[in-house]
Amino acid sequence: PAPGVRISNVDVGTRRIIEVAANIAARPRLLILDEPAAGLSHEEHLAFGQRLRLVPQRYQIAILIIEHDLDLVRSVCQYITVLDFGEVLASGEQEEVLSDPKVLKAYMGETELI
Repeated sequence: PAPGVRISNVDVGTRRIIEVAANIAARPRLLILDEPAAGLSHEEHLAFGQRLRLVPQRYQIAILIIEHDLDLVRSVCQYITVLDFGEVLASGEQEEVLSDPKVLKAYMGETELI
């Protein structure tokens, strides 16, 4: 946003990026984000994921994301741990975890192909 514009007057996506940037400026070793894409439009969601993906390497900050949106998880996370009611279903590399039968069942439910 332009200088002097109040954060309360910018769109949700821009506000979310500003909030994360403010936290990055504090130089934490770990950044914890709870559902960071909540309320974002599809376009904002994509842009936010692209920016978030750069954080670990650029700023040497680990990110822990608590998120239900698998599109954001896929676009940002290399390693994933999936919980179901507090139980670890799978943990490891993204591709391995997202193809795990227990994870698929938890997200997709029991389905029968006809």
